[in-house]
Amino acid sequence: MKASSLYERTATFGGIYVFFMVNRSQMLYFVLVTPSKLVYPYMIWALIAVGILSQLNMILIAKWFSSDISTKGYQGFVQLFGKRTVRVLAFVGLFFIFAKIYVTTLGTVEVINHVIFPSMNPLWLILFLFGICLYAASRGMTNAIRFVVIAFFGSAWMILCFIPFFFPSMASLHDLYPLIPADWSTVSWKNLLFIWQAFSGPEYLVFIGPWLNQKQKMLKYLTFANTASVFEYLIMFVVSLLFFSSQYLNKSRFPVTDLIRYLQTPVFERIDIILICMQMFYYVWAISIYFLWFYGAIRIVSGRLNEQSNRIGFITCWIMILISMIILDKWFDESEQNPLMNLQIWLRAFTYLFIPTFLLIACKRKGII
Repeated sequence: MKASSLYERTATFGGIYVFFMVNRSQMLYFVLVTPSKLVYPYMIWALIAVGILSQLNMILIAKWFSSDISTKGYQGFVQLFGKRTVRVLAFVGLFFIFAKIYVTTLGTVEVINHVIFPSMNPLWLILFLFGICLYAASRGMTNAIRFVVIAFFGSAWMILCFIPFFFPSMASLHDLYPLIPADWSTVSWKNLLFIWQAFSGPEYLVFIGPWLNQKQKMLKYLTFANTASVFEYLIMFVVSLLFFSSQYLNKSRFPVTDLIRYLQTPVFERIDIILICMQMFYYVWAISIYFLWFYGAIRIVSGRLNEQSNRIGFITCWIMILISMIILDKWFDESEQNPLMNLQIWLRAFTYLFIPTFLLIACKRKGII
Protein backbone atom coordinates (compact mmCIF):
# COMPACT_ATOMS: atom_id res chain seq x y z
CA MET A 1 0.00 0.00 0.00
CA LYS A 2 2.35 2.72 -1.18
CA ALA A 3 1.14 6.29 -1.22
CA SER A 4 1.37 6.39 -4.99
CA SER A 5 -0.99 3.41 -5.24
CA LEU A 6 -3.50 5.09 -2.92
CA TYR A 7 -4.11 7.85 -5.45
CA GLU A 8 -3.38 5.92 -8.63
CA ARG A 9 -6.04 6.55 -11.28
CA THR A 10 -6.72 3.08 -12.62
CA ALA A 11 -10.26 3.96 -13.73
CA THR A 12 -12.50 6.90 -14.50
CA PHE A 13 -16.05 7.19 -13.27
CA GLY A 14 -19.19 8.53 -14.87
CA GLY A 15 -22.09 10.61 -13.68
CA ILE A 16 -23.89 7.79 -11.89
CA TYR A 17 -21.01 7.62 -9.40
CA VAL A 18 -21.27 11.39 -8.91
CA PHE A 19 -24.98 10.92 -8.20
CA PHE A 20 -24.24 8.27 -5.57
CA MET A 21 -21.47 10.28 -3.90
CA VAL A 22 -23.36 13.58 -3.78
CA ASN A 23 -26.53 12.00 -2.42
CA ARG A 24 -24.80 9.93 0.25
CA SER A 25 -22.54 12.80 1.34
CA GLN A 26 -25.60 15.03 1.79
CA MET A 27 -27.42 12.40 3.84
CA LEU A 28 -24.44 11.69 6.09
CA TYR A 29 -25.35 11.36 9.79
CA PHE A 30 -27.38 14.59 10.01
CA VAL A 31 -30.38 12.87 8.44
CA LEU A 32 -30.76 11.10 11.79
CA VAL A 33 -30.91 14.30 13.85
CA THR A 34 -32.38 16.88 11.45
CA PRO A 35 -36.08 16.32 12.36
CA SER A 36 -35.41 17.02 16.05
CA LYS A 37 -33.69 20.30 15.13
CA LEU A 38 -36.39 21.60 12.80
CA VAL A 39 -39.44 20.59 14.90
CA TYR A 40 -41.96 23.01 13.35
CA PRO A 41 -44.08 21.91 10.35
CA TYR A 42 -43.47 25.13 8.42
CA MET A 43 -39.79 24.17 8.19
CA ILE A 44 -40.94 21.92 5.33
CA TRP A 45 -40.83 25.05 3.15
CA ALA A 46 -37.38 25.87 4.52
CA LEU A 47 -36.13 22.44 3.44
CA ILE A 48 -37.42 23.02 -0.08
CA ALA A 49 -36.02 26.58 -0.24
CA VAL A 50 -32.56 25.57 0.99
CA GLY A 51 -32.62 22.63 -1.43
CA ILE A 52 -33.16 25.10 -4.28
CA LEU A 53 -30.25 27.22 -3.02
CA SER A 54 -28.16 24.07 -2.82
CA GLN A 55 -28.86 23.54 -6.51
CA LEU A 56 -26.91 26.74 -7.24
CA ASN A 57 -23.88 25.06 -5.72
CA MET A 58 -24.50 22.03 -7.91
CA ILE A 59 -24.25 24.33 -10.94
CA LEU A 60 -20.95 25.76 -9.70
CA ILE A 61 -19.53 22.29 -9.01
CA ALA A 62 -20.64 21.14 -12.47
CA LYS A 63 -18.77 24.08 -14.01
CA TRP A 64 -15.66 23.02 -12.13
CA PHE A 65 -15.97 19.42 -13.35
CA SER A 66 -16.38 20.66 -16.94
CA SER A 67 -13.09 22.56 -16.85
CA ASP A 68 -9.83 20.97 -18.01
CA ILE A 69 -8.10 22.09 -14.85
CA SER A 70 -10.25 19.84 -12.65
CA THR A 71 -8.70 16.74 -14.24
CA LYS A 72 -5.16 17.83 -13.27
CA GLY A 73 -5.65 17.34 -9.55
CA TYR A 74 -2.90 18.91 -7.47
CA GLN A 75 -1.22 20.47 -10.50
CA GLY A 76 -4.50 22.10 -11.43
CA PHE A 77 -4.76 23.78 -8.04
CA VAL A 78 -1.14 24.90 -8.31
CA GLN A 79 -1.95 26.43 -11.68
CA LEU A 80 -4.85 28.33 -10.09
CA PHE A 81 -3.30 29.51 -6.83
CA GLY A 82 0.43 28.79 -6.84
CA LYS A 83 2.33 26.16 -4.89
CA ARG A 84 2.72 28.17 -1.67
CA THR A 85 -0.97 29.11 -1.51
CA VAL A 86 -2.00 25.51 -2.15
CA ARG A 87 0.15 24.37 0.78
CA VAL A 88 -1.47 26.98 3.03
CA LEU A 89 -4.95 25.95 1.88
CA ALA A 90 -4.09 22.29 2.44
CA PHE A 91 -2.92 23.10 5.98
CA VAL A 92 -6.18 24.88 6.74
CA GLY A 93 -8.09 22.05 5.10
CA LEU A 94 -6.60 19.57 7.58
CA PHE A 95 -8.64 21.18 10.34
CA PHE A 96 -11.86 21.08 8.32
CA ILE A 97 -11.38 17.45 7.27
CA PHE A 98 -10.50 16.38 10.81
CA ALA A 99 -13.65 18.12 12.07
CA LYS A 100 -15.73 16.11 9.58
CA ILE A 101 -14.03 12.87 10.65
CA TYR A 102 -14.54 13.75 14.31
CA VAL A 103 -18.24 14.59 14.10
CA THR A 104 -19.12 11.78 11.66
CA THR A 105 -17.29 9.19 13.73
CA LEU A 106 -18.65 10.27 17.11
CA GLY A 107 -22.13 10.67 15.65
CA THR A 108 -22.01 7.17 14.17
CA VAL A 109 -20.62 5.69 17.38
CA GLU A 110 -23.31 7.49 19.40
CA VAL A 111 -26.06 5.96 17.25
CA ILE A 112 -24.55 2.47 17.52
CA ASN A 113 -24.10 2.92 21.26
CA HIS A 114 -27.68 4.17 21.58
CA VAL A 115 -29.32 1.37 19.58
CA ILE A 116 -27.12 -1.72 19.49
CA PHE A 117 -24.47 -1.66 22.26
CA PRO A 118 -25.70 0.63 25.04
CA SER A 119 -23.33 -0.79 27.64
CA MET A 120 -20.17 -0.86 25.52
CA ASN A 121 -17.41 1.69 26.01
CA PRO A 122 -17.59 4.10 23.04
CA LEU A 123 -13.80 4.02 22.71
CA TRP A 124 -13.97 0.39 21.58
CA LEU A 125 -16.57 1.35 18.98
CA ILE A 126 -14.34 4.18 17.73
CA LEU A 127 -11.40 1.79 17.42
CA PHE A 128 -13.53 -0.81 15.62
CA LEU A 129 -14.97 1.75 13.18
CA PHE A 130 -11.54 3.27 12.52
CA GLY A 131 -10.09 -0.18 11.84
CA ILE A 132 -12.72 -0.88 9.17
CA CYS A 133 -12.20 2.55 7.62
CA LEU A 134 -8.42 2.04 7.59
CA TYR A 135 -8.84 -1.14 5.59
CA ALA A 136 -11.30 0.48 3.17
CA ALA A 137 -9.06 3.52 2.67
CA SER A 138 -5.97 1.36 2.19
CA ARG A 139 -7.51 -0.02 -1.01
CA GLY A 140 -6.97 3.39 -2.61
CA MET A 141 -9.11 6.23 -3.93
CA THR A 142 -10.30 4.30 -6.98
CA ASN A 143 -11.74 1.49 -4.88
CA ALA A 144 -13.12 3.98 -2.35
CA ILE A 145 -15.10 5.61 -5.14
CA ARG A 146 -16.33 2.19 -6.29
CA PHE A 147 -17.39 1.42 -2.72
CA VAL A 148 -20.03 4.18 -2.90
CA VAL A 149 -22.19 1.83 -4.99
CA ILE A 150 -22.43 -0.53 -2.02
CA ALA A 151 -22.92 2.43 0.32
CA PHE A 152 -25.81 3.73 -1.77
CA PHE A 153 -27.68 0.50 -2.42
CA GLY A 154 -27.01 -0.64 1.14
CA SER A 155 -28.83 2.34 2.62
CA ALA A 156 -30.95 4.31 0.10
CA TRP A 157 -33.71 1.67 0.05
CA MET A 158 -34.41 2.28 3.75
CA ILE A 159 -36.64 5.22 2.83
CA LEU A 160 -39.27 2.62 1.88
CA CYS A 161 -39.40 1.44 5.49
CA PHE A 162 -41.09 4.69 6.50
CA ILE A 163 -44.12 4.27 4.23
CA PRO A 164 -46.29 2.67 7.00
CA PHE A 165 -45.91 5.80 9.12
CA PHE A 166 -47.91 7.81 6.58
CA PHE A 167 -51.09 5.86 7.29
CA PRO A 168 -53.47 5.71 10.27
CA SER A 169 -53.30 4.86 13.06
CA MET A 170 -49.62 5.82 13.15
CA ALA A 171 -50.14 9.16 11.41
CA SER A 172 -52.03 12.23 12.51
CA LEU A 173 -52.54 14.80 9.75
CA HIS A 174 -53.17 17.74 12.06
CA ASP A 175 -49.57 17.46 13.25
CA LEU A 176 -48.51 19.01 9.92
CA TYR A 177 -50.07 22.35 10.91
CA PRO A 178 -49.37 25.21 10.91
CA LEU A 179 -47.59 25.27 7.56
CA ILE A 180 -47.28 29.06 7.73
CA PRO A 181 -45.38 30.48 10.73
CA ALA A 182 -47.07 32.99 12.99
CA ASP A 183 -43.69 34.55 13.78
CA TRP A 184 -40.04 34.10 12.81
CA SER A 185 -37.60 33.78 15.67
CA THR A 186 -33.85 33.51 16.01
CA VAL A 187 -34.29 29.75 16.36
CA SER A 188 -35.83 29.65 12.88
CA TRP A 189 -32.75 31.35 11.40
CA LYS A 190 -30.54 28.81 13.16
CA ASN A 191 -32.67 26.06 11.66
CA LEU A 192 -32.01 27.47 8.18
CA LEU A 193 -28.27 27.31 8.91
CA PHE A 194 -28.68 23.74 10.11
CA ILE A 195 -30.50 22.75 6.91
CA TRP A 196 -27.84 24.42 4.75
CA GLN A 197 -25.01 22.54 6.42
CA ALA A 198 -26.99 19.30 6.20
CA PHE A 199 -26.81 19.60 2.40
CA SER A 200 -23.04 20.11 2.52
CA GLY A 201 -20.52 17.45 1.54
CA PRO A 202 -20.52 17.64 -2.28
CA GLU A 203 -18.08 20.57 -2.16
CA TYR A 204 -15.26 18.17 -1.19
CA LEU A 205 -15.84 16.14 -4.34
CA VAL A 206 -14.00 18.84 -6.32
CA PHE A 207 -10.84 17.02 -5.20
CA ILE A 208 -11.66 13.85 -7.14
CA GLY A 209 -11.87 15.54 -10.54
CA PRO A 210 -9.02 13.42 -11.98
CA TRP A 211 -11.08 10.26 -11.40
CA LEU A 212 -14.15 11.54 -13.25
CA ASN A 213 -15.05 11.23 -16.91
CA GLN A 214 -14.89 14.79 -18.18
CA LYS A 215 -16.81 13.94 -21.35
CA GLN A 216 -20.00 13.46 -19.38
CA LYS A 217 -22.19 16.41 -18.41
CA MET A 218 -22.31 16.20 -14.64
CA LEU A 219 -24.96 18.84 -13.97
CA LYS A 220 -27.92 16.53 -14.48
CA TYR A 221 -26.46 13.93 -12.12
CA LEU A 222 -25.72 16.60 -9.52
CA THR A 223 -29.27 17.91 -9.91
CA PHE A 224 -30.81 14.45 -9.53
CA ALA A 225 -28.70 13.80 -6.44
CA ASN A 226 -29.59 17.11 -4.79
CA THR A 227 -33.28 16.59 -5.58
CA ALA A 228 -33.17 13.08 -4.14
CA SER A 229 -31.60 14.47 -0.95
CA VAL A 230 -34.37 17.07 -0.61
CA PHE A 231 -36.93 14.32 -1.14
CA GLU A 232 -35.37 12.09 1.52
CA TYR A 233 -35.10 14.89 4.07
CA LEU A 234 -38.73 15.83 3.46
CA ILE A 235 -39.91 12.26 3.97
CA MET A 236 -37.90 11.87 7.16
CA PHE A 237 -39.17 15.17 8.55
CA VAL A 238 -42.83 14.68 7.61
CA VAL A 239 -42.87 11.14 8.98
CA SER A 240 -41.32 12.35 12.23
CA LEU A 241 -43.94 15.09 12.53
CA LEU A 242 -46.78 12.67 11.85
CA PHE A 243 -45.55 10.26 14.47
CA PHE A 244 -44.11 12.45 17.25
CA SER A 245 -45.85 15.82 16.58
CA SER A 246 -44.09 19.13 17.13
CA GLN A 247 -44.65 18.93 20.88
CA TYR A 248 -42.59 15.78 21.31
CA LEU A 249 -40.28 15.72 18.30
CA ASN A 250 -37.50 17.66 20.00
CA LYS A 251 -37.61 15.22 22.94
CA SER A 252 -36.05 12.51 20.78
CA ARG A 253 -32.33 12.72 20.18
CA PHE A 254 -32.46 10.49 17.10
CA PRO A 255 -36.08 10.57 15.92
CA VAL A 256 -35.38 8.64 12.71
CA THR A 257 -33.71 5.85 14.65
CA ASP A 258 -36.48 5.81 17.25
CA LEU A 259 -39.04 5.52 14.45
CA ILE A 260 -37.31 2.44 13.11
CA ARG A 261 -37.76 0.79 16.50
CA TYR A 262 -41.51 0.74 15.94
CA LEU A 263 -41.19 -1.30 12.76
CA GLN A 264 -42.25 -4.92 13.13
CA THR A 265 -41.80 -7.92 10.87
CA PRO A 266 -42.81 -11.57 11.35
CA VAL A 267 -39.17 -12.61 10.84
CA PHE A 268 -36.97 -10.12 12.71
CA GLU A 269 -37.76 -8.66 16.12
CA ARG A 270 -35.11 -5.92 16.12
CA ILE A 271 -35.18 -4.63 12.55
CA ASP A 272 -33.61 -1.38 13.77
CA ILE A 273 -30.33 -3.21 14.44
CA ILE A 274 -30.28 -4.54 10.87
CA LEU A 275 -30.98 -1.11 9.38
CA ILE A 276 -28.32 0.63 11.49
CA CYS A 277 -25.79 -2.00 10.42
CA MET A 278 -26.71 -1.39 6.78
CA GLN A 279 -26.23 2.35 7.30
CA MET A 280 -22.70 1.62 8.44
CA PHE A 281 -21.74 1.07 4.79
CA TYR A 282 -21.96 4.71 3.86
CA TYR A 283 -20.47 5.93 7.14
CA VAL A 284 -17.44 3.74 6.43
CA TRP A 285 -17.33 5.00 2.84
CA ALA A 286 -17.37 8.65 3.91
CA ILE A 287 -14.79 8.34 6.70
CA SER A 288 -12.49 6.31 4.44
CA ILE A 289 -12.46 9.04 1.80
CA TYR A 290 -11.85 11.65 4.50
CA PHE A 291 -8.82 9.62 5.59
CA LEU A 292 -7.47 9.69 2.04
CA TRP A 293 -8.06 13.43 1.70
CA PHE A 294 -6.45 14.06 5.09
CA TYR A 295 -3.35 12.06 4.19
CA GLY A 296 -3.16 13.74 0.79
CA ALA A 297 -3.33 17.17 2.45
CA ILE A 298 -0.52 16.20 4.83
CA ARG A 299 1.68 15.18 1.89
CA ILE A 300 0.99 18.52 0.21
CA VAL A 301 1.78 20.50 3.36
CA SER A 302 5.00 18.56 3.92
CA GLY A 303 6.04 19.02 0.29
CA ARG A 304 6.32 15.26 -0.30
CA LEU A 305 3.53 14.79 -2.79
CA ASN A 306 5.91 13.70 -5.54
CA GLU A 307 8.01 11.47 -3.30
CA GLN A 308 7.62 7.73 -2.99
CA SER A 309 6.40 6.66 0.42
CA ASN A 310 5.28 3.42 2.03
CA ARG A 311 2.37 2.36 4.19
CA ILE A 312 4.03 3.71 7.32
CA GLY A 313 3.05 7.28 6.39
CA PHE A 314 -0.60 6.45 5.91
CA ILE A 315 -0.86 4.31 9.06
CA THR A 316 0.94 7.03 11.05
CA CYS A 317 -1.63 9.52 9.80
CA TRP A 318 -4.42 7.14 10.83
CA ILE A 319 -2.92 6.68 14.31
CA MET A 320 -2.57 10.45 14.70
CA ILE A 321 -6.27 10.96 13.92
CA LEU A 322 -7.27 8.09 16.22
CA ILE A 323 -5.26 9.44 19.16
CA SER A 324 -6.70 12.91 18.62
CA MET A 325 -10.20 11.43 18.58
CA ILE A 326 -9.60 9.56 21.84
CA ILE A 327 -8.09 12.61 23.55
CA LEU A 328 -10.98 14.83 22.50
CA ASP A 329 -13.52 12.20 23.54
CA LYS A 330 -11.90 12.03 26.99
CA TRP A 331 -11.46 15.78 27.24
CA PHE A 332 -15.08 16.69 26.51
CA ASP A 333 -17.76 14.97 28.50
CA GLU A 334 -21.26 14.49 27.09
CA SER A 335 -22.57 17.86 28.28
CA GLU A 336 -19.70 19.73 26.64
CA GLN A 337 -19.93 18.24 23.15
CA ASN A 338 -22.62 20.65 21.95
CA PRO A 339 -20.12 23.48 21.31
CA LEU A 340 -18.12 21.16 19.08
CA MET A 341 -21.26 20.17 17.19
CA ASN A 342 -22.17 23.84 16.78
CA LEU A 343 -18.68 24.58 15.49
CA GLN A 344 -18.98 21.79 12.94
CA ILE A 345 -22.33 23.16 11.80
CA TRP A 346 -20.71 26.52 11.09
CA LEU A 347 -17.71 24.88 9.40
CA ARG A 348 -19.89 22.75 7.12
CA ALA A 349 -22.06 25.75 6.23
CA PHE A 350 -18.94 27.80 5.49
CA THR A 351 -17.24 25.23 3.28
CA TYR A 352 -20.42 24.53 1.32
CA LEU A 353 -20.77 28.24 0.59
CA PHE A 354 -17.08 29.05 0.15
CA ILE A 355 -15.41 26.23 -1.81
CA PRO A 356 -17.57 26.19 -4.99
CA THR A 357 -17.75 30.01 -5.12
CA PHE A 358 -14.03 30.42 -4.45
CA LEU A 359 -13.07 27.96 -7.18
CA LEU A 360 -15.40 29.59 -9.70
CA ILE A 361 -13.99 33.06 -8.98
CA ALA A 362 -10.42 31.74 -9.27
CA CYS A 363 -11.21 30.08 -12.61
CA LYS A 364 -12.90 33.23 -13.89
CA ARG A 365 -9.84 35.31 -13.00
CA LYS A 366 -7.61 32.88 -14.89
CA GLY A 367 -10.01 32.83 -17.85
CA ILE A 368 -10.43 29.06 -17.54
CA ILE A 369 -14.23 29.05 -17.34
